[in-house]
Amino acid sequence: MTLHLETRQKRLLIVLAGALVVCILALAFVAGRVGTGPQYPAANSADAGFARDMQVHHAQAVEMSRLIRDRTDSEVVRTIAYDVAMTQQHQIGQMYAWLEEWGLPQSSGEPTMAWMAGGMDHGNEGGMLGDTGLMPGMATPEQISELSDASGAEAERLYLTLMIAHHTAGADMAQAGAELVQEPRVRVAAEKMVASQVAEIAAMEDLLDEL
Repeated sequence: MTLHLETRQKRLLIVLAGALVVCILALAFVAGRVGTGPQYPAANSADAGFARDMQVHHAQAVEMSRLIRDRTDSEVVRTIAYDVAMTQQHQIGQMYAWLEEWGLPQSSGEPTMAWMAGGMDHGNEGGMLGDTGLMPGMATPEQISELSDASGAEAERLYLTLMIAHHTAGADMAQAGAELVQEPRVRVAAEKMVASQVAEIAAMEDLLDEL
């Protein structure tokens, strides 16, 4: 009787031990699934800062491109402006969607372009913002007003001059983004911004020389 009881106890211990192993494996699997879930950028990350600041920078390029559309008869200038407006408006939507997906606000209390101080000599600490307090390449309200009042060749020259400066700074920002962000898709988008803006700068410089 005692032998039979001991056998039953051993069998019970084996069953319990097996159940414990199964539980441990199940917990490890769940923990692994949780640990490998989406890891989104933090609110103060370079990814978030890039997405926020580049939206603002792009928005002015879109505004200037829409202004010149009705102030020039040059099909070449209109084509460049249309390309800038459509491309950068699309990128604004893309960056807005990233922040939404990451559960982050579209604006932040962080200083403008502070994210660029994370590893390059581009941040506010290096005087990235000019005397106007605007991001590099951004036209002042007075320059935007001047473009609004201009027409013909005068408007074309002003637009191209402002946009070359805007794109030059934008390409620098995008290059910083490509080097500092962590999200692969953000890095790829930043690299594409650099390539497209550099190409447009060359085209606008050639056009400006002809005016």
